[in-house]
Amino acid sequence: MQNGYTPCEWASIRVLFTYMNSEIKSAARVLDLLEYLAARRAPVRLSQIVDDLALPKSSAHGLVQTLVMRGHVVRNAAGAYALVESVRHGFPFTRQEEPLVVTAMPVMEKLRDETGETVILSTLNARGDMRRLAKCVSPHPVRYDIKIDSPIAAYCTATGRVLLAFAPREVVDEYFERVQILSYTPFTETDVGRLRSTIEKVRRDGYALNEQEFITGSTGIAAPVFDAGGAAVAAINLGTLTSRFLARREQIILLVRSAADALSRRLGYKANERI
Repeated sequence: MQNGYTPCEWASIRVLFTYMNSEIKSAARVLDLLEYLAARRAPVRLSQIVDDLALPKSSAHGLVQTLVMRGHVVRNAAGAYALVESVRHGFPFTRQEEPLVVTAMPVMEKLRDETGETVILSTLNARGDMRRLAKCVSPHPVRYDIKIDSPIAAYCTATGRVLLAFAPREVVDEYFERVQILSYTPFTETDVGRLRSTIEKVRRDGYALNEQEFITGSTGIAAPVFDAGGAAVAAINLGTLTSRFLARREQIILLVRSAADALSRRLGYKANERI
């Protein structure tokens, strides 16, 4: 007898405590990993995770893969890992948004690396309100950046104009009936008639520009992303300083449109299937 238990009972209790301690240790490691990734601005490789958190490589790999499969972490084309923005900013993706973000991240990172500028992925809901899903931030010391869950107006941003341009007409009509048109900068267009004309032009051109209408000194360039059925499900936006945009205007527009086309193709879009 030991502590009032038979040898068989005591052995079972030791196994149970060992199991519980193992489970608690794994839970702590998951939390440590989530906090670590949340504090990182750039994606990080498994080897760096192992070194920084002093984890066995096999354990770190298992934890990261579990988070990837659950949709909390994404792995880019270079094999580095980053926390999905929904975890970082406190609002969950819908079932449709999660695979969109996972598919978009390599395209967004490539565009960020090609241009050195911040890239943002956004969608539009049925009421014409915008929702940012993810961003890849510019490495420049002076750069365009914005909180992903902060309010944003559709009518005076490149992303919003692209999404409205390819939304059903009734969504656009309802949006302008209820939205309060405000002037964010001296350059903001506030005339509804001219805004509607701008949106029609965006639909013809296939991209939108916002030159200092939302934030003075910044320019946004956005292009639509289409799914396999031809519906515009998102927009890729590049945000930069207006001075840097003017120096590379045509190149940046081309790269943004190419990135949106590349993501559309990854989603199964073919040009003749647009609805």
